[in-house]
Amino acid sequence: MRDQPKAFDLLEWYDVHARKMPWRIGPADRAAGVMPDPYRIWMSEIMLQQTTVAAVKDYFLRFTKRWPTVSDLAAAEDADVMGAWAGLGYYARARNLLKCARYVVDECDGEFPGTYDELLKLPGVGPYTAGAVSAIAYDQASVVVDGNVERVMSRLFDIHTPLPTAKPELTERAAALTPSERPGDYAQAVMDLGATICTPKNPACGICPWRAPCKARLAGTAAELPKKTPKKPKPIRYGTAYIARRVDGAFLLETRPDKGLLGGMLGWPGSEWVEDDPPHHDMPIKAEWKTLNTEARHTFTHFHLRLKVMTALVPMDRAPKVGEFKEVDDFRPSDLPTVMRKAFDLTKGSDAD
Repeated sequence: MRDQPKAFDLLEWYDVHARKMPWRIGPADRAAGVMPDPYRIWMSEIMLQQTTVAAVKDYFLRFTKRWPTVSDLAAAEDADVMGAWAGLGYYARARNLLKCARYVVDECDGEFPGTYDELLKLPGVGPYTAGAVSAIAYDQASVVVDGNVERVMSRLFDIHTPLPTAKPELTERAAALTPSERPGDYAQAVMDLGATICTPKNPACGICPWRAPCKARLAGTAAELPKKTPKKPKPIRYGTAYIARRVDGAFLLETRPDKGLLGGMLGWPGSEWVEDDPPHHDMPIKAEWKTLNTEARHTFTHFHLRLKVMTALVPMDRAPKVGEFKEVDDFRPSDLPTVMRKAFDLTKGSDAD
């Protein structure tokens, strides 16, 4: 029985079992000298933050077809990018995507920096993304630690310190295993191992390339790791969304402020989201408002949201106090963030539809 896990064993497994992804250059092609496009790796990593591979694939393909280079993305209209991102969540990522693309074009001559330290200077790029891009795109021996890697390391070394307290120790363990040869393939191999073998529930220890040195498997504790500090219950916030439709079919919409939740996204005018009853506020347009007998519900990272939905049908000559009317041919519900689309879907069959 081997005492220490070896990167070679994992890479040997990865050469056979690497997941196929639209942004990934497989191990055989990399061995032949084909290197990934840093732009595609960066975009995939931004999209994958707090999101699953399955959810990201279609978005990635649409983005890279519409904006195949960082220069194309940098030249895009903000509203087009925000609309294309709608439904993927965590909308600050979309704003940072544009900021970073424009920085790369304006300050880096359209080329992504090739080192961890330089990548870390880019807008919206933190230690994880800088590590992933430098390792995967440039084959540097950078440490890449996502949720999958944390789980693998906690089990491999039987670490019972709960997350997030354990993160420095898990990162140190991951750094010690990162090889100088094929570090890009290795970074992807550890993530693949966590996603397909060392899964949160029912890990397939019997076919794991690191089963022999895995301390948690030997101790019988793999299923309970990694441990996590219990989360506090999420509070509930309440608000109101106003969906006004003009008699010609146009909808009253507003672009939300850049800062804050759903920043820069298209949405319905409405109240603030608060933990008590929504404060009194002016309607966005004078109309006979009707309240739907159901509400739009959505969960964000830190709270649950319950939106009262009010609808109105307004004449052509009525001017709004907030937002502007968007012609029916220019309005795509798919451009709305998920919570706004949920509110819209509730209007089906109402006077606002």
